[in-house]
Amino acid sequence: MTAPREAFARFGFCPDALRWLDDLWNAIQVLDDVADGDPINRADLDRAIFALLVDMPDNQFFVKNRLTLLPALAAMVLKWKAADDAERGGRADARSFTWRAGFYDVVLMVNLLHFGPTSAMLGAEEVLAMYGEKFTDYQGEFPCRTLAQG
Repeated sequence: MTAPREAFARFGFCPDALRWLDDLWNAIQVLDDVADGDPINRADLDRAIFALLVDMPDNQFFVKNRLTLLPALAAMVLKWKAADDAERGGRADARSFTWRAGFYDVVLMVNLLHFGPTSAMLGAEEVLAMYGEKFTDYQGEFPCRTLAQG
């Protein structure tokens, strides 16, 4: 999947918002690899550590909007955990598939904070449609079980 800097540049987010989304995207990819036991490139790990501990908390878009972004981040993490638990427990279904897209809930908040409610409502479908994983691909990750549609 394309990193947010390229994918979301067309929305016209300010450089700080783009950088924060890019750092978030890259950090959660590394953390998901850790959770799954997948190999991690050392440069990616170093980048994620620095982003999480230094760059992201100091990012001026985040600093200005942290009271809104922190609950969105918390929801993203909880949704990821719910999806991961369902998948590891053999309960993956159409619902757990949608939970994996919590990052885009954060992007919706960035869009709202950046442009206001009228514009954010007009662009909400476009933001959410950027989720690149297809349900059929998700189903293929669990070949021993046919996933329910919901």
